[in-house]
Amino acid sequence: MTVDPNAVTQDFPSPQPGHRRPGAARYLLPALVACAVAVGLGVYGKAHDPTGTAFNLAGFSSTGAVKSWLATTAFFFALVQLVSALMVYGRLPGPSWSAALHRWSGRAAFLLAVPVAVHCLYALGYQTYETRVLWHSLLGCFFFGAFSAKMLLLRSERLPGWLLPIVGGLVFTALTILWLTSALWFFRTFGVTT
Repeated sequence: MTVDPNAVTQDFPSPQPGHRRPGAARYLLPALVACAVAVGLGVYGKAHDPTGTAFNLAGFSSTGAVKSWLATTAFFFALVQLVSALMVYGRLPGPSWSAALHRWSGRAAFLLAVPVAVHCLYALGYQTYETRVLWHSLLGCFFFGAFSAKMLLLRSERLPGWLLPIVGGLVFTALTILWLTSALWFFRTFGVTT
């Protein structure tokens, strides 16, 4: 095969004068939404009068047991998220369906965390009476704010390769500490009950 050096080559269109590369504003909106969600949840949790209970399910000994098992299952799916993210980013070998596993385990973790958060906010409110509870309240608000930012960033184009893993890591870390300060504490204090 020979190449003709005089052949016509394809010319790429020059950028239009009004067209700019995406700037920092694409990061600002998710950050502002994250702050608004976190602060909004905290203000609601602190401002309203807690009801004491929001739901109870048959087969469980208490609302605390329901919340602890839901949170533990959400944490399990968060661990699946971590492992599948490492597969998607090529840090661990994984099957071709690692990306689908990552998406679906994230959806499951979020759906399991929502009723726990609703109960925490509605029935207990934003509490600060001891260090464990203060951290739990802070990180509960932070988790949903960071999660909101991550969902918005997923739709952004041309993100730096490090951004989603950092935000995902923050979401995972927040959920881990939430689990440690709630479900694990409950199981250690009251025993592994249903």
